[in-house]
Amino acid sequence: MGMFSESVEVACTPSGLPLRLHWAGRQYTVCAEPVRWYERRQWWTEESRAPLGSGPGLVDHEIWRIQVRAAGQDAADHTVLTLDLSRHVGSGRWRLVRIHDALQPLRKTGTA
Repeated sequence: MGMFSESVEVACTPSGLPLRLHWAGRQYTVCAEPVRWYERRQWWTEESRAPLGSGPGLVDHEIWRIQVRAAGQDAADHTVLTLDLSRHVGSGRWRLVRIHDALQPLRKTGTA
C-alpha cells in the first residue's frame, strides 16, 4: 500500500515489545519477533525551535516493524500483514506509517 500516517492502539509487553494492535475496527496479534530501529526526522519542519534538553524523540523516530494476524472474531483470516509503526517518545502514541504488500503466489496463465 505505501506510506501514510494513521493513529493505532498498541498493547505492549512489560518490556515494551508490541503484542497486540487495534486498527480500523479490528484486533490483531503480533505473530513474529518485532524489529525496532530509529530514523531521522525533519524536526525543523514541525517545530519552530528545539527546546533545551529535548534530544530524545526530537531528532529520531522510533520505528517498529511488526507482523500481525487478525484476532478475535476475525481470527479465521490467517493473512499475515507486515506493518511499520512509529511511537512518539514523549506521548507514547503510536502511528501506522507503512503497510507492506504481501507477496502473492504467481498464477500460471494458460496458453492456447
